[in-house]
Formats: sequence, structure tokens, C-alpha cells
Amino acid sequence: MTIMSNILNHNEVFVGENQYEDYKTTKFPDKKIVILTCMDTRLLELLPKAMGLRNGDAKIIKNAGAVVSHPFGSIMRSILVAIYELKAEEVFVVGHHGCGMVGLQSDSILKSARSKGVPPEKFETLKHAGIDLSSWLTGFSCVEESVKSSSHRIKNHPLMPEGIPVHGMVIHPETGKLDLVEDGYHMTRETPSSFKKEVQA
Repeated sequence: MTIMSNILNHNEVFVGENQYEDYKTTKFPDKKIVILTCMDTRLLELLPKAMGLRNGDAKIIKNAGAVVSHPFGSIMRSILVAIYELKAEEVFVVGHHGCGMVGLQSDSILKSARSKGVPPEKFETLKHAGIDLSSWLTGFSCVEESVKSSSHRIKNHPLMPEGIPVHGMVIHPETGKLDLVEDGYHMTRETPSSFKKEVQA
């Protein structure tokens, strides 16, 4: 039996027994927060439990490393939608110790892509289109600094309203302990020049 079959069979029971009743809520986060965190499997249930969250309390956005890599990418768009359309009032960037993005080099991903049959001409096409795969697929050296960097990108975004706290935390995936690395209540906006340089880069 395939994974898909198992999922569909489980879902039939889940719906048939009205198990969804325990999770009913609205699209608006009850605690008025939006969280950007890593897609690491260890955080799936641990992070909400460690933060005291229940279903419906928060908007949770996930990607590799909890990184805002581009000011006008889908992650930043999702955060702005959560604030302007879904009434979130605070942002939390939560990275974690032992993250696979720490020290990640593009070479290993590109080598794996080749071994899985991605033809060489695809890489050449992307190169000629001005896509820098090396930087795009490279991780970071320090999770705390990465969380701070993403927090500042969010805080200083030109569409981010004044007064929205942006916090940075790092969670221990073994224990759920949260380390505060950026207190959003005391973070101030930076000069627009740093944002302009990032957009132009």
C-alpha cells in the first residue's frame, strides 16, 4: 500500500468519525501572531507545544531555515497578508539548533540534482538567465545571526506597518527550550538605505 493510499484511508476515517470537530476554528489567528519557522520534521508538533499554541492560535509559515531570502518573495508576501488581511499583530521568526541549513553548500544539492537526472543544459539555461544557483542554494553559518537577519528584513520592509513587533527565537529541537535572540518590543527600524542595497543586490 502506498503512502498516498494510507493517507486517503486515514482521511476517510477522520472525516467519517467527525474527528475534525476538535480542530474547528476560523482563518483569523486567535493570538494574533504569525510565525516563520523551519520545515524541520522535529518542529511539527514540538514548536506549537513549546510556545503554548493550539490549533487556530497562529499563522505558521515554513521553509528551509526560517529564512526571508528576498524582500519580495512568497515568505514576505505571506507575512504581509497575515498582518493586513488576517489581523496578525506580532511576528515571530523561530529558527532551531541543528538546522540543516547551517553550513549547507550548493555543490551537494547540484550534484544530487545531476544524479537524479536533471540535464546539464538546465543549469546552463539558468546561468544564462542570471540565476546564481550557488548563492540561492547556500545555507548560513550561524542560526542566531540568520534569525536576526530575517527579523530585520521583515521589520524594515517598506510595506511593514509601524508598531508591529518582530521577534527572533531559536528553539532546541531536543527539549523545546526557546532562546530569545531578538526582542521585537525594543527593535527599531533601520534607515531605508540598507533595504535599497538589498533589493539592488
